[in-house]
Amino acid sequence: MTQSTPEAGKGPAGIGQEATVPVPAAASGGPVSHAIFRLARLHRMFAGQLLRRIGLHPGQELVMMHLWELGPQRQTDLVRLMDSDAATMTRTVRRLEQAGFVRRRPSPTDKRASLIEPTAASHALRRQVEQVWSHLEDLSTAGLSDEERTAALHTLERLEQNLVRAAAEGDDAGAAGATATGGAA
Repeated sequence: MTQSTPEAGKGPAGIGQEATVPVPAAASGGPVSHAIFRLARLHRMFAGQLLRRIGLHPGQELVMMHLWELGPQRQTDLVRLMDSDAATMTRTVRRLEQAGFVRRRPSPTDKRASLIEPTAASHALRRQVEQVWSHLEDLSTAGLSDEERTAALHTLERLEQNLVRAAAEGDDAGAAGATATGGAA
């Protein structure tokens, strides 16, 4: 079974590329979820290619964006802002520190904590990050009208809200599995 764009064999907006992607039969009950997975994978791949050119890995630019906008932050605050986990943030900050884009300094209000702050080198990087994100936006939305871009953004925001709500309500794969096997959800 395959999930395709409106006409199988024709690329989007006449680009001429095959837009048909095989969808495993087990994923046929979730075509939107499968499309999100494929889109997220491609988006991250392109982001990675563009960011590598300026010495960053995907996700590091988001940490830098928060630091540029908010100023020095405790690592625990970055975890919360990024909806990340402590181990991932530790690795990210360590790599940014090794690259010379952030530094740690003691917190003036909490002697147990340190603040992560952007360096002068990172401020020089900011314009490049903004250009990467603009280019990624152009790649992602090529051929879409302003109205289509607005509608796509609205739809993505609704999908995100649905998942945030499900997470808050404790909805998980276990409930779906129990229903599929005849158990109570």
